[in-house]
Amino acid sequence: MDPDAAAILEFSLRILYRLFSQLPPLPAALQGRMNVIDHVRDMAAAGLHSNVRLLSSLLLTMSNNNPELFSPSQKYQLLVYHADSLFHDKEYRNAVSKYTMALQQKKALSKTSKVRPSTGNSASTPQSQCLPSEIEVKYKMAECYTMLKQDKDAIAILDGIPSRQRTPKINMMLANLYKKAGQERPSVTSYKEVLRQCPLALDAILGLLSLSVKGAEVASMTMNVIQTVPNLDWLSVWIKAYAFVHTGDNSRAINTICSLEKKSLLRDNVDLLGSLADLYFRAGDNKNSVLKFEQAQMLDPYLIKGMDVYGYLLAREGRLEDVENLGCRLFNISDQHAEPWVVSGCHSFYSKRYSRALYLGAKAIQLNSNSVQALLLKGAALRNMGRVQEAIIHFREAIRLAPCRLDCYEGLIECYLASNSIREAMVMANNVYKTLGANAQTLTLLATVCLEDPVTQEKAKTLLDKALTQRPDYIKAVVKKAELLSREQKYEDGIALLRNALANQSDCVLHRILGDFLVAVNEYQEAMDQYSIALSLDPNDQKSLEGMQKMEKEESPTDATQEEDVDDMEGSGEEGDLEGSDSEAAQWADQEQWFGMQ
Repeated sequence: MDPDAAAILEFSLRILYRLFSQLPPLPAALQGRMNVIDHVRDMAAAGLHSNVRLLSSLLLTMSNNNPELFSPSQKYQLLVYHADSLFHDKEYRNAVSKYTMALQQKKALSKTSKVRPSTGNSASTPQSQCLPSEIEVKYKMAECYTMLKQDKDAIAILDGIPSRQRTPKINMMLANLYKKAGQERPSVTSYKEVLRQCPLALDAILGLLSLSVKGAEVASMTMNVIQTVPNLDWLSVWIKAYAFVHTGDNSRAINTICSLEKKSLLRDNVDLLGSLADLYFRAGDNKNSVLKFEQAQMLDPYLIKGMDVYGYLLAREGRLEDVENLGCRLFNISDQHAEPWVVSGCHSFYSKRYSRALYLGAKAIQLNSNSVQALLLKGAALRNMGRVQEAIIHFREAIRLAPCRLDCYEGLIECYLASNSIREAMVMANNVYKTLGANAQTLTLLATVCLEDPVTQEKAKTLLDKALTQRPDYIKAVVKKAELLSREQKYEDGIALLRNALANQSDCVLHRILGDFLVAVNEYQEAMDQYSIALSLDPNDQKSLEGMQKMEKEESPTDATQEEDVDDMEGSGEEGDLEGSDSEAAQWADQEQWFGMQ
């Protein structure tokens, strides 16, 4: 061959060799070397979990009967894939068992410097050497433990992972577990580590703010990404808003979120609207809270977050039909969240079916042990059933989870007052006053306790006057001031107070109390009108109904006497039958509603 031609051929072969050496290897199936472990891996990657479970179970049994059939690395893979399929089927305890066996197998594998070839499947592809991550296995184990409510075991397994090898999701899980366990310092450290790796992890930011880390410090951790990534100028304001939320400064939080929500790019954001609704609720502005919840619900018909508070507000207003419809809609979206159970529980509670409300609250807590609204529902049901000490436990847990929510403290103080523990109630009310500041709500709460002791009546009056100076429309303060005026028999002053409060709002309780005051000054016709308005707002308000019935009897005593005479003349047997049939019908109606809900 010509020397030049030989040189050209050699050069061409070298180029081809370099080109082919850079190409990825052929798939195992095309090479004809795909073994059974590769098939299991491919099925797992394809999401065929039920198929993986069946095949891996058979292969593991074969391996147990013949230890030489698979290599240690192959058996490790089989155990991991089998455990993953169990995890997918929500068999968490069984999955933990298999993950533990896999880790033991991996530990034995690490001690051998050389992988022993298998006899049954001696062929080994490059893919088979890509073993499942040991760290990922430990994370899955921790997930299993959290689903089994074994948080200590979850923390222990994640703590065993060296800090440098922890991924953001591992740090996030650790932070949440530490926070739940009350270990604030390691929780803060873990949240900060998440932000170091992922500076836009907003839930980690909320976690830090909830643990009293200063908003400025949290914002500094995101400064680089705000300056380098376009359209993130809102983030610093967002952090500032939620810093106010977690310090209990509701008015400034509302103003800051409103400024965010008004920006064109963030207008009609469901999360911001939900936060606004919750803040208005915390501030005692129930009217605006309901409006914001309704606005968020219109934007996202499948919204679940915050709907438990929305249902509670509707139930308080006496809109039980709307509460029932909301509960049914939420159950159609998901019955694996606490919110639909809480909403149905609120319907039962305000229908005075406390046992059922207790069950529904317990079910909600079972689904989400951090649901504050579920704890409050169950606590209120226990209190109304006379089980005050059990109720106190639930209100204390709610306070631990939401230390800035006044309704948690109100529930606990009501329990203390119900058990005549006025001293404990006073201590708690003073602590709330000092912790959350002197606003209309805390002033009213402290005044409520003072009203229970004749010695502190004047102090209660002063506190209520301060509260009404700050917020003349705050319903709870108006109600308590009216109660105080009723004790002093200052009915004209009470009527003026109530008329002023009702000038810009309509509330069942205020109309009913105004009716009571009008009766006291012999204004019967207007009193009847006020009771009628109260019943139109809440048809289930028993006190308004009793007031109206009492007035009717006083107006026509002759008719009432005649009705009693007629009742005496009628046979008691038929009446008893009718009452029995009504009771039975009510029981069946309850059962139909219960089964319909499920």
